Amino acid sequence: MAKRSKIAQEAFDLAEPLVSELGFDLVDCSYVKESRGMVLTLYIDKRGGIGIDDCETVSRAIDPVFDAQSSIDPDFFEVSSPGLTRPLETEKDYNRYAGEKADVSLYKPMEGKKSFTAEIKGAEDSKATFVFDNGDEITLGLDEIAKAVRHIDF
Repeated sequence: MAKRSKIAQEAFDLAEPLVSELGFDLVDCSYVKESRGMVLTLYIDKRGGIGIDDCETVSRAIDPVFDAQSSIDPDFFEVSSPGLTRPLETEKDYNRYAGEKADVSLYKPMEGKKSFTAEIKGAEDSKATFVFDNGDEITLGLDEIAKAVRHIDF
């Protein structure tokens, strides 16, 4: 997970319980200077993906919480999907996309390969398990995975 600024972490901590209660996962938060001013963005996800209505639901629920309980005063506040190619980083990420394929890159080669595509079986105890097309499985520590993203077929 990317390191968050102090303000982004405060927003994340305030928003996470409510976002979870609404049935979504809060996967990240950023507070950055853009040409239009300081922008606070919450990134939400759920199995099946996020739509504009989901973003609006979370925004309407969170905005009054920030106003009442936070010292955060961004010029703009938005809620967004993390995008199709957001790296999978946590057990929750891998479990959310269990049954889907991922493109995985490793820090060190295993059996002569540093990358592969396989179905995500799930994750627990800081390890993720993948199933290859031939039925073989591999379990890797999350710390062995340099990058994993959902495999997108066009």
